[in-house]
Amino acid sequence: MVRISMHILSLVRGRELVKSLKHLYFFARSLCFSQERVNQKLRNQDKVQPFEMGNVEEEKGKEKSMPIDLSEFSIIKEGEAEILMHAKNEVFYNKTQVNNRDISIAVLRAYISKRQQEHEAMLSKRMKSTEKISEKNSSEPVEEEGKTESVAHDEKSNGECEMTDQEEPCNITEEPIKIADGKARGELKSPRVLEALSASGLRALRYVREIEGIGQVVALDNDKASVEACRRNIRFNGSVACSKVESHLADARVYMLTHPKEFDVVDLDPYGSPSVFLDSAVQSVVDGGMLMCTATDMAVLCGGNGEVCYSKYGSYPLRGKYCHEMALRILLASIESHANRYKRYTVPVLSVQMDFYVRVFVRVYTSASAMKNTPLKLSYVYQCTGCDSFHLQPIGRTVSKNTSVRYLPGFGPVVPQECTDCGKRFNMGGPIWSAPIHDQEWVASILADVKSMKDQYPAYDRIFAVLTTISEELPDIPLFLSLHNLCATLKCTSPSAVIFRSAVLNAGYRISGTHVNPPGLKSDAPMEVIWDIMRCWVKNHPVKAQPPDQPGSVILAKEPKLQANFARAVASLSKAQAKKVARFLPNPERHWGPKLRAGRQITSKHVSLLGPKALNESHTGESEEEMNSKRQKVNDHASASQ
Repeated sequence: MVRISMHILSLVRGRELVKSLKHLYFFARSLCFSQERVNQKLRNQDKVQPFEMGNVEEEKGKEKSMPIDLSEFSIIKEGEAEILMHAKNEVFYNKTQVNNRDISIAVLRAYISKRQQEHEAMLSKRMKSTEKISEKNSSEPVEEEGKTESVAHDEKSNGECEMTDQEEPCNITEEPIKIADGKARGELKSPRVLEALSASGLRALRYVREIEGIGQVVALDNDKASVEACRRNIRFNGSVACSKVESHLADARVYMLTHPKEFDVVDLDPYGSPSVFLDSAVQSVVDGGMLMCTATDMAVLCGGNGEVCYSKYGSYPLRGKYCHEMALRILLASIESHANRYKRYTVPVLSVQMDFYVRVFVRVYTSASAMKNTPLKLSYVYQCTGCDSFHLQPIGRTVSKNTSVRYLPGFGPVVPQECTDCGKRFNMGGPIWSAPIHDQEWVASILADVKSMKDQYPAYDRIFAVLTTISEELPDIPLFLSLHNLCATLKCTSPSAVIFRSAVLNAGYRISGTHVNPPGLKSDAPMEVIWDIMRCWVKNHPVKAQPPDQPGSVILAKEPKLQANFARAVASLSKAQAKKVARFLPNPERHWGPKLRAGRQITSKHVSLLGPKALNESHTGESEEEMNSKRQKVNDHASASQ
């Protein structure tokens, strides 16, 4: 308006008339151009992309009307769910992960049951406190209006509310009664699950179709083709899937950050490392919720690239026979580190190393005081470079005085500069999670559920074997020894596992197997006792002379302080072994392992992963004639070069 007024005033001046008209023309033109840009912007906003979050319902309606041409797809059935897989490798599907999905379903069933029990226990506790308060109030005599100051003073000192004659009575009992009598009585909202990296959506579909009590599953993916496939599979699985599963095109990290403490269960199963998702995942889980996390970058976690592991997980791995269990403990320590930044902490219920990956199930809680115990659960590892000895260095310790507890740095070092057994130096790794990685009560509950519903688990044999072995592990012993490595150090014949276990048990220590490695043994016996047992074994089974500077020679040169008893102990066989229950099963087929990332073309270099048969299938995108012609060209070129 100011500019228009200025132009009108300029009309009065004759000399500037033409100039003013020009200014008016260009000013009006700029206004029209600005309005046109606004209109164009509004028109563009109406054309929202098909998979944007704001227009999900409209797109669902469109998708329902779109027919599916089944001739282009193959149907894959797993459990109760069925998915459509395109002939090309557009969306990632890994048959090997059936073990992963089955054990996740078993844990999720146990979590829903445990969650209901905890809710009922909380309600009963509130009801009891309400009844106690009401009984106390009813048993007290009716007090006269003119009560003395001393009585009033006693009431205040007992913690009750101070009130005047005009004030309403203090409603101490009203809130618990409201909670007990209102919505919360016998009611618990169905859990919400977030599958942060859904791909084809098979896991989300199995959750809603096989687990009773699931409320809603939100399936996310950052790839448009994967979201299209997921929505197609949701429609293909019927009304239950359509009503309970939502699929969104979104970055999982952003979505979890913008939905804090909203999901009862967050499931992370990335292709590779989960490290970039952990910070947002621990914020998205409700208090007491479950975080399920898979890591498939085992080469990094097991010490192949120690500097990469440190950059991703904040821990340095060591190359030892226990490296796969160390990978589990590195992942748990990393999750705990991310949780601590938000005054939260984790409690592992099950941790599994299976096939080519590790999978952990932890519950996430919020407590600034409980978070202080984290340094007590973490340790550094000293690994001898000469023998199989390892030692743990706790990060923190506590000192109790009367009712107070002080948190202090851990005492150290726990080892000298050189190994007392073989004289070699130590490598240091960690920090790792050194507290228990399983909750044996949960493991027993999950195992019982799996046995009672064996027909509903496609990979029943494998997960039953893994859970059985886990149920027999010593829960408070981090890492394990390898009997084969001990014998390799001494260059001696190996005693049977039963004989070695018996010797440890007869010496007064505990020992068990591990689900990570068949010859692995967990024991609370110190390394001095282990080497004494092996020295006694070598005396009965002599070895050839070795160079004196070898670790085995140094160990055998010392006389044993403990005389080992190799008599068969009753507990030398576990219950599963006594009943001849399979604990370690072979792979179900050849080339059983991780498959190619979605979108990659299958070539001859992938034969070791997929087998030669996969190279000739139609989804490679080449006909047999084209492949033969290419081979002929290569052969002609080779003959010409000769």
